[in-house]
Amino acid sequence: MHEMSVAMEIARIAEQKLGAQASMLCTVAVEVGDDSGLEPSSLEFCLDVVFRTPPFTGAKPEILRRAGNVLQVAYLEIDDGCPDD
Repeated sequence: MHEMSVAMEIARIAEQKLGAQASMLCTVAVEVGDDSGLEPSSLEFCLDVVFRTPPFTGAKPEILRRAGNVLQVAYLEIDDGCPDD
């Protein structure tokens, strides 16, 4: 399953970017192009599974469909405890 290896790489990127804050991850948004060679629903499922494991605590994936062959992490949203953000 190609999508699982992509999901694991996205998790690695998130952990690298967030460091100790990885457990505060709420949302992972990924831009997936129609020509990327990935099945968006399968990628979403794999991301959901991967982000249930430590150091993450159930972050939700958000797939943003795009034209072309784009595949990139659009943003990482964390819960920093500030309701005004």
